Amino acid sequence: MLDVPLWLWGAFATTVVVALVIDLLAHRDTHVIGFREAALWSGLWVSLALVFGGVVFLVLGPTAGTEYTTAWLLEKSLSVDNLFVFALIFAYFRVPRAYQHRVLFFGVFGALVFRGIFLSLGVAVVGRFTAVLFVFAAILFYSTYKILRGEEETFDPGKSLAVRLLRKVIPVRDEYAGAKFTVKEAGRRVGTPLLAVVAAIEAADLVFAVDSVPAVLAVSDEMFIVYTSNAFAILGLRALYFMLAGLLDRFHYLSHGLGIILSFIGVKLILQASHKMISEDVPEIPSPLSLAVIVVVLTVSVVLSLRRPPEGNSKGNSRADPEP
Repeated sequence: MLDVPLWLWGAFATTVVVALVIDLLAHRDTHVIGFREAALWSGLWVSLALVFGGVVFLVLGPTAGTEYTTAWLLEKSLSVDNLFVFALIFAYFRVPRAYQHRVLFFGVFGALVFRGIFLSLGVAVVGRFTAVLFVFAAILFYSTYKILRGEEETFDPGKSLAVRLLRKVIPVRDEYAGAKFTVKEAGRRVGTPLLAVVAAIEAADLVFAVDSVPAVLAVSDEMFIVYTSNAFAILGLRALYFMLAGLLDRFHYLSHGLGIILSFIGVKLILQASHKMISEDVPEIPSPLSLAVIVVVLTVSVVLSLRRPPEGNSKGNSRADPEP
């Protein structure tokens, strides 16, 4: 178990809160975020994540630092599929581009909370029942199977369970009211389509957690490592979306790369569980090797995508069907 000093947890929480406040204040006015602005913010989030990784390396040691970097890069790569779903949801609800950042801000905030809950449960379960790692590996292999078969996922944001439940709790009007999530009509509070969009995005993230949580737990079972790496990856997701909006179709080999990464992590989980439960002679895949494999696969996927443009307008396939 890592002996994480309390001040390091405090430094992480302070960094996240301050960065979110600055981000929110910088986008008080609703405006369309262009490539240059998105690239600057994306660079900021990546820099924060890497600087924090350096602090982890210095304070907790090289093993913890490598595990943090590997988990952050893994979550960053797996979260690319979220971008496709964001684009689908925005198109379905016809969200004006000027309001999209506000929606994603609250979507990311909810994701931070839910990921914290899921990761806490995952760490607790793995600590008590090592055999669950085999189940996690099976989930990742199934996701790889769907990706490599090219199965087309169907997702109707308006019919997702989260949106249907929201409409039962509060009426949702058809027209937008600026950047407001709720308005008063005839003396009662009703939701705007932006509220339904947030519900759809949160629901999609819950489904993607089915893959990302088992994957990151293969890298480390330390709550500090898995949560901080997930948090920094999620925080940079909004800027990454606006930076790559309109370019997602070009990275058509990326889904195959993610499938290879998921299957590799699945093998890592099996070896890890076998080492603990069957025999210590069973080798484990070290974190530096995991980091190297992820970097190489992502690099090759991006390079191939750019060198071999996709035929037609196919957007590729998503890892999961966000229908919770």
